[in-house]
Amino acid sequence: MIEIATTVNGRRYERRVEPRLLLSDFIRHELHLYGTHVGCEHGVCGACTVLLDGRPARSCLTLAVQADGAEIETVESLAGGAEAAPGGETGGAFGGLGALHPLQQAFHEHFGLQCGFCTPGILITARFFLERNPSPTEEEVRAELAGHLCRCTGYAPIVDAILAAADALRA
Repeated sequence: MIEIATTVNGRRYERRVEPRLLLSDFIRHELHLYGTHVGCEHGVCGACTVLLDGRPARSCLTLAVQADGAEIETVESLAGGAEAAPGGETGGAFGGLGALHPLQQAFHEHFGLQCGFCTPGILITARFFLERNPSPTEEEVRAELAGHLCRCTGYAPIVDAILAAADALRA
């Protein structure tokens, strides 16, 4: 067992973990933040994307011990509801009890999700992207989404939602 300390959604955690524990499993099973989804477990689908020290990272390819001393943001950070509720429930892809982030609101308004499995990783990536490119083109959004697999939407409503969120965030 290895002692690690990390900050997740603004809250510091100290835990003893197995050296082989994946960051996705640490987030989901140790911290009870279930918004981070595990899809392919090969880093291809993007469902497990979190921000690790401010940059998107595939939590299924990262060991928890690699996050020692790091700051992590999960999808729960978007709506201001990073804390797990009693019983460990959080709010899935749409965060906890806070108001929706403009990205989440745009996904809702533009039907940017269907099954919702890919949504947490896409939201985290879109947040990172829009912080660096507040006025993206459709082509730039599509290029940014290249690392995410969505089997339901055909991406059109996701792209529309991200472009609408960009407008809302600029306003």
